[in-house]
Amino acid sequence: MRKRIFEIIQIGQRGDLPSTAFDFFIVANITLNLLAMFLETFSELEKLYPLFTGIEAVTVIFFCIEYVLRIWTADLLYPGLSRRRAVGKFLLSYDGIVDLLTILPFFYLSGFIVFRMLRVVRIFHLFRINAQYDSFNIIVKVLAEKKNQILSSLFIILVLTMASGVGIYNAEHNAQPDVFANAFSGIWWSVSTLLTVGYGDIYPITVIGRIMAIIIAFLGVGAVAIPTGIISAGFVEQYSKNQNSDRSFTDIKKIGEISASEENGLAGLTVQEIEQKYDMRVIVLLRGELTLITSGELTVMAEDILVVNSDKLINN
Repeated sequence: MRKRIFEIIQIGQRGDLPSTAFDFFIVANITLNLLAMFLETFSELEKLYPLFTGIEAVTVIFFCIEYVLRIWTADLLYPGLSRRRAVGKFLLSYDGIVDLLTILPFFYLSGFIVFRMLRVVRIFHLFRINAQYDSFNIIVKVLAEKKNQILSSLFIILVLTMASGVGIYNAEHNAQPDVFANAFSGIWWSVSTLLTVGYGDIYPITVIGRIMAIIIAFLGVGAVAIPTGIISAGFVEQYSKNQNSDRSFTDIKKIGEISASEENGLAGLTVQEIEQKYDMRVIVLLRGELTLITSGELTVMAEDILVVNSDKLINN
């Protein structure tokens, strides 16, 4: 029975009808909980506050039951650990901490009521599908692959923000000592100008300040476009990789083999250089008794056999 309960409460068991029903039940539970919390903020619905409190109490009870069941079946989640260590690992895991923080505020941590919003994180656990088609996984991959470029662009934005904040402070402090009281006021203005259209609470009135504002506003458009372009290019690259990886051999209508040698100029080139130079796609590389899955940086050696897909190759 414990094993069956474990299978049911595991999120994403798409072939198991009770598990799928449990997933939908959890989604409905989370939605009701958040809706009750949302409606409690309207003073016009004060008469319904007891109803909202009751809904929240019932949904939290279900959260508690689920939390206890996950502790009870923790050793099935971590089969290589003892029961005590498995429970400890679950309690300290991301899911265990989030589950606990969504329950405790209802009882006595009223000062930490913001933790209730962490319940919405649990919804995303329901989207555990095959990694090849998981859109959330693609986002993580793009951010991981482009992290160096993104960090570099964010550093540029940080430097630009600091420089523009100090500059506008020096230009406007004498004219508006109450508005631009310190350098932080200038940084607040520069952030709202660089990353948005400005809030209008702080703005320059001197000629030099307004000239700086014009320049900073144009620079802000480019500064925001840099990380946006990097991430967009990453999504395009990841989509292309997924498209190529989804192709099966039955989809390839034109395929051939080329023996690499010094004479035909293929030996010594990388796979990426060959694909770009000869407009072909290298599927696999045969080297002796080895079959190599090709990557762009793999260097082709003499007597390697390239299995390629190319219209030019077949036509010629």
